[in-house]
Amino acid sequence: MLFDTTLFIGVDPSGGRKPFTYAALDQNGKLVALGGGEMEEVLTFISGQPGAFLAVNAAPRPSMGLVRLDEVRQSLPPLHISGRSLDMRLAEHILRQHGINVSMTPARRELCSNWVQTGFDFYRRIITLGFQPAPVPEASYQWLETHPHACYSTLLGQNPLPRTTLEGRLQRQLTLYEQGLIIRDPMDFFEELTRHKLLKGTLPLELVYSAEELDSIAAAYVAFVAGRHPDRVLKIGDPEEGQITLPVTQLKPKY
Repeated sequence: MLFDTTLFIGVDPSGGRKPFTYAALDQNGKLVALGGGEMEEVLTFISGQPGAFLAVNAAPRPSMGLVRLDEVRQSLPPLHISGRSLDMRLAEHILRQHGINVSMTPARRELCSNWVQTGFDFYRRIITLGFQPAPVPEASYQWLETHPHACYSTLLGQNPLPRTTLEGRLQRQLTLYEQGLIIRDPMDFFEELTRHKLLKGTLPLELVYSAEELDSIAAAYVAFVAGRHPDRVLKIGDPEEGQITLPVTQLKPKY
């Protein structure tokens, strides 16, 4: 892959004010694009790049039911959760086993939430554009799956604060900044936070990325690490069912 012309792009289809949010890093880890919109807008941006390494915050397909198989289930510690405890992918079972509470992907599409189904559709579209599942040496367009909550948990060594709170957003932004990404320094928020602004309720929130933006930047970071240093990422789960890529080399026993 020619990294001098490649963007490392993170895509988050989980909704918010816009159906999709995306972020792009250049070869130096500088945030060069951040936006959102409908699927077609994101695809237009991606397809317009001479090279793209893509990380998506969504599963590519429903569960294959591996966790239900006797030979697989017997090798896994039981999870103490109620409901359809086995209706998930192996990757999700493993992360939950380590205390990272990720959402479950059922085996039937109609049982998946709308944003998950949108993710399935997105993968189908990028495959038609020529994207291949990473790693493929010298391929100009590659994709992988990741999970933002799991990324932040593994980078922090603990589960992060709630993503919708200001403190949770600041924590996530600082986590990414500490990885060396060229993004807004979240500590500038505190330098701009005066007594007057606090009394008036005019906080400098323009210095803090939204939860969806932070999730897409985290995905872009995973693409950046996987593309440039594939030995520094960890793939969780079964290759056929879907693997979640994380920007660490091993998991802690518990988060």
